Amino acid sequence: MTATHTTDRAVLVKRVDSGEADTEEIRDLARAAGYDVVGEITQTRTEDPAYHLGEGKVTRLANTVAREGATTVIFDNQLGPYQTYNIGNELPKGVTVLDRFRLILEIFGQRARTRKAQLQVELAQLRYELPRAEAKASLAKRDERPGFMGLGEYDESREEDIKKQIANIRDELESIEETEQHRRNQRRESGFDLVALAGYTNAGKSTLLRQLAEDLDVDQNEDLHPDLDTTAESEDRLFTTLGTTTRRASVGKRDVLVTDTVGFIQDLPHWLVESFKSTLDSVYRADLVLLVVDISESVEEIREKLVTSHDTLYERNEAPIVTVLNKTDKVDDAEIQRKREALSALAPNPVAVSAAEGLNIDTLAERIDADLPDYERERLVLPMTDETMSVVSWIHDHAHVETVDYGDEVVIEFEARPAIVEQSRSKAGDLVGASA
Repeated sequence: MTATHTTDRAVLVKRVDSGEADTEEIRDLARAAGYDVVGEITQTRTEDPAYHLGEGKVTRLANTVAREGATTVIFDNQLGPYQTYNIGNELPKGVTVLDRFRLILEIFGQRARTRKAQLQVELAQLRYELPRAEAKASLAKRDERPGFMGLGEYDESREEDIKKQIANIRDELESIEETEQHRRNQRRESGFDLVALAGYTNAGKSTLLRQLAEDLDVDQNEDLHPDLDTTAESEDRLFTTLGTTTRRASVGKRDVLVTDTVGFIQDLPHWLVESFKSTLDSVYRADLVLLVVDISESVEEIREKLVTSHDTLYERNEAPIVTVLNKTDKVDDAEIQRKREALSALAPNPVAVSAAEGLNIDTLAERIDADLPDYERERLVLPMTDETMSVVSWIHDHAHVETVDYGDEVVIEFEARPAIVEQSRSKAGDLVGASA
């Protein structure tokens, strides 16, 4: 579902095993999807296998929905297919039951703009729907009442259709990823280092991207890299960045492409993370990852998010990770130091910045330069020919040239990525061979 819900009234529900239920995030999620939140029900107890909540609380929920004229119930929990069905049976007719993950998918569907993002959302939605289609088939065989309440209508062929669609989407995403990997390889061969921004939604990644690349005109690269985007939104809004945005930046003597990616979200199931694997490949295959966290949050929240982020990156990420403590404009120096010390095991030697205020961005740029793969130094002696001038121009475009001496021969000294040094040697070899 990709339409917004500006007129849909929703009641929020959250159950926790212990302590008090915090509904701030689910309220933000519901509003991000366009719902008008008209009521909240919370409960502290162990999960009821049939209704998730206790039966008395389900009755209270039904009364609240009827009183407020709500059309949707949103759980900040993961509901099983049969729990969704049982709860739906207790609610007024026509009320939709969503759990946390179905709501997130709805928001993703609203924000998806590129073909890749749309495919990933569709894949996640289908993987979410598959066990529910299986549950509907089971209920139909037991001759349960029609309608399936929170589960939706039953279609006998739906389960098989879902499996076929999943297979087709995976094939198309694989094709897109092959194209993107080819593009990444071309960029490295062109002398670019690849830096990826990772972290939780609303940590300030898009704002940081704008700071790192704000003085660069990426239009000059449009023909070479037509996917470069000059804009990345930086609103205080969940899930603003669903696809990826890449911009060019100069870091020391390096040319760098910085990519902003989809934000991590707490308590996501494995199947949902897996559905967005293609987008996360921009992180997995980078030369350096900047893991951005909001330093204004509590140490406990930051620690939990760092652990989850590292777990998400651990299996496939090969690049070094630099933790960026963002939003320092919201805390004082003493708090920054206290949190640095408390998080030192998870975030050794982090860089503290304020992307919103542009504070300490130069220090971050220096750290990026230091932590990217080392450049190699090279000195080439080339014959003085017309073709040599073309090779010298190519080295200027792809490396950091220190000196060029023109005499009977051309002597050029430069620093570059190992792949660029290797290519320059090959070009030099061809020149020497041709002039022999």
